[in-house]
Amino acid sequence: MRVFGIDCGTEFTGYGVVDVDCDARLPRLVHIAAGTIRLSKKEKTPQRLAQVYAELVALITLHEPETVAIEEVFFSANAKSALKLGQVRGVAMLAAATCFKPVAEYAPLSIKSSVVGYGLAAKEQVQFMVTRLLELDHAPDSADAADALAIAICHIHTSQTLLAQGARR
Repeated sequence: MRVFGIDCGTEFTGYGVVDVDCDARLPRLVHIAAGTIRLSKKEKTPQRLAQVYAELVALITLHEPETVAIEEVFFSANAKSALKLGQVRGVAMLAAATCFKPVAEYAPLSIKSSVVGYGLAAKEQVQFMVTRLLELDHAPDSADAADALAIAICHIHTSQTLLAQGARR
């Protein structure tokens, strides 16, 4: 299973691609790619959204994941920020749909619990555990890329748990 994780942001949108190597004695997570789409503050919102869309479509097409996983919107005291984030999330979902990929959404607490074991973990803890789980030589280049990898890992863990529960019935 290959999962494309997206950590949506209005300035930086992280992406991460994780595969599961089921041929190993014990299934293990494999890092395929990660990075950050950096948006210019000078550009107007429509141009920024077009950039996110174009880059995500190109990356999803390149990496051919089975599923795209995205973080759900968290509640924010700043309504304007939440609306802008919602626009980026909508564009990310549109990019996945355009590529005919199903989208799974996860709450921030679920992602952190799945990767770190604690839903209120700090960003540094998420980066550390992503680095360990994927057996990387160093932490991902940005917190956004690490978060996107964590979202992909969360989807893999959730899918494996649901599969195991279905097998027990």
